[in-house]
Amino acid sequence: MNDKPPVILQVLPELNTGGVERGTIEIATAIAQAGWRSLVASGGGKLTPKLGYVGAEHFALPLVEKNYFTIRRNARALAAIIRKHEVSLIHARSRAPAWSAWLAARKTGIPFVTTFHGIYGHQNRVKRRYNGVMVKGERVIAVSRFVADHILSHYHIEPELIRIIHRGVDANLFATDKVMPARLAELARLWQLPDDARPIILLPGRVTHWKGQHVCIEALAALPHRDFLCLLVGPTDKHPDYAESLRQQIARSNLEGAVRMVGATDYISEAYMLSSLVICPSIRPEAFGRVPAEAQAMGRPVIATRHGGACETIIDGHTGWLVPPNNAAALSAAITKALTLPREEKEKMALNALWNIHEHFSLAVMQHKTLDVYREVL
Repeated sequence: MNDKPPVILQVLPELNTGGVERGTIEIATAIAQAGWRSLVASGGGKLTPKLGYVGAEHFALPLVEKNYFTIRRNARALAAIIRKHEVSLIHARSRAPAWSAWLAARKTGIPFVTTFHGIYGHQNRVKRRYNGVMVKGERVIAVSRFVADHILSHYHIEPELIRIIHRGVDANLFATDKVMPARLAELARLWQLPDDARPIILLPGRVTHWKGQHVCIEALAALPHRDFLCLLVGPTDKHPDYAESLRQQIARSNLEGAVRMVGATDYISEAYMLSSLVICPSIRPEAFGRVPAEAQAMGRPVIATRHGGACETIIDGHTGWLVPPNNAAALSAAITKALTLPREEKEKMALNALWNIHEHFSLAVMQHKTLDVYREVL
């Protein structure tokens, strides 16, 4: 690196909700705070204004498009941005934008870095070739060991090029002392939470089959009592048929009044604060899974499925519990254990969870490690 501050350009499809988008903004913030210049190219979205707040610049391009000719046009546009703004390094976070970014990097001679945020399907040769752009980076960031193992199993890449950088939890957002009482009261009123002492079980995540809400309902139905309130927190509009099947399952299981679908919320840290237990019953492995990490940062006991990123963020029996996938009986037993845990053991688990997240999965750690990758490549 020369004496001039680096200019980093991140590219992604769009800037709406999601882990890719949040990660982009978090790293854009770190770049600007380091005194570097932070640029982002995407198709835009509701999170775009946040880039301005953190000191980054945005360039609108149709990077969500997968059409070959659009990818080539995007590559030319990115090359123009690279030359005009003297970009030092380009960082791609998704496949279609990565093809454009890789072509632009080759054309301008700057380093190219990628991040694997998830597990891509590789059913046929065409799909594998399309995915292959994600291992063309001079460094390839994997958001978990699970993802790194997947990369090594399915793509031709030297292991020393992979850097494992777990997603980070923002201590300014997910901390009990940062929760706003007014928001807490508003959320309790909106969800019409009862005044009784029933424990609140939280299942955050978009309502879709692989998130496993049906497994949770089956597990709750097996409990010998209804002394709880379970809230399914997440949008239902993408999979209305599945949402309707959950409503019918709740009715069949005599869980009406004990299980509610409350939709999405922007007050997720307040939702954790209101809960006694957090459940993540996904039936497919999550690449990282922010919910178990966020719940631990809030000092809440968490039960998750024993696969994917949850095996890395949860220390089984010490910061939460891991159960076999798609196993309602095991989940039901874990729920019983969590709800009957003595107070002193619950407090010890909360302290363990807080240490685990702040030591290994904090936003600051993630930002620091990512900038180290940039420095290494530059």
